[in-house]
Amino acid sequence: MTTLGLAGLSLALWTAWLGWDQHRDVHPDGTTTGPYEAWQVIGLVLALLIPVYWAASRRRVAEAVLGTTAGLTLAAYYDWSDDSTGLFMVGVTMVMTGTFAATLVLSLAITATKGNGGRSPYDLPL
Repeated sequence: MTTLGLAGLSLALWTAWLGWDQHRDVHPDGTTTGPYEAWQVIGLVLALLIPVYWAASRRRVAEAVLGTTAGLTLAAYYDWSDDSTGLFMVGVTMVMTGTFAATLVLSLAITATKGNGGRSPYDLPL
């Protein structure tokens, strides 16, 4: 899978988990939360583990990190850009930085534990 493919998959997963929920919840005391619930964000993170693991276990760390970061950053920008305060860029920057750091650490850990990239020593190079 290419960097562009991982970016597209990340964007699609954002849309599936977070894109449909755009309303804040107003509680009886007047406070608001949302628009996302914790289970939605946890679901997104768990769903992203699969393509990141797949790419990193094949020693494609740059693709895993850059593709996932680009996809989530683009999704956050699009999803939050209608914010009238202009502070959405702070959140987008936090998504970008956090995604980059988390996928880099995770990808390097996967690569280190996989050793030979998940291939049998008897596999012929193609």
